[in-house]
Amino acid sequence: MPMTSLNISLPETLKTYVEGQVASGDWGTPSEYIRELIRQDKERRLATLEQSLLAAAKGQTIEIPLAEIRKKGLVTALRNRAQRY
Repeated sequence: MPMTSLNISLPETLKTYVEGQVASGDWGTPSEYIRELIRQDKERRLATLEQSLLAAAKGQTIEIPLAEIRKKGLVTALRNRAQRY
């Protein structure tokens, strides 16, 4: 995969922490450590989204008349119904 650069600024305490993590030998460079953190964050967010979607699918059924959807739009109609529950 082609790489590109992204420069970030860190307070000295975080820079020292990252350097300590790299020095532990688990990562070869600060970039590898930061990439791993980003991957973990992405996985965590996807898992949270999946859990939310599954919970919503198992939740209460909301019936909205087609006329209401046409009049207000789907998102507005869903918001209105959700506020009632």
